[in-house]
Amino acid sequence: MIGRLPLDEQLAALKSALARNEVLMEVLNRTAGLGQPNWYVTAGCVFQTVWNVVTDRHPTGGIKDYDVFYFDDRDLSWEAEDAVIKAASAAFAGLPAEVEVRNEARVHLWYEQKFGVVCAPHASTEAAIDSFAATTCCLGVRLEPGGRWRV
Repeated sequence: MIGRLPLDEQLAALKSALARNEVLMEVLNRTAGLGQPNWYVTAGCVFQTVWNVVTDRHPTGGIKDYDVFYFDDRDLSWEAEDAVIKAASAAFAGLPAEVEVRNEARVHLWYEQKFGVVCAPHASTEAAIDSFAATTCCLGVRLEPGGRWRV
């Protein structure tokens, strides 16, 4: 059981499981090229990949989309975020999955209208990920320059 391994072995097992999802790896590589600050691939695509691998299912099975979060509080306008979304759409063209990109610095501006609950401004992408209702999803990964993983 992975959860009983020493932390360094848990991280190695996590990276090994995630690396089996070719779509996820392509999303990680293409997102790195977008140059957005403090970005992570997060939520269902991460934990579902792990569940799939440990239960001997196809690594991409049941994954609806791939969520990319970044944090840029220099311009909180919709136009700035939309420009990133459009650049990402071009970068992810041809992938066999939907990729949703969101600036977590802006979430508090629309969250209450969409979900009926107030959301305080996040201080970082990590803070946004930490606020997920389902703690199983509270994980983000990215590739740093040189291919080093950040978890």
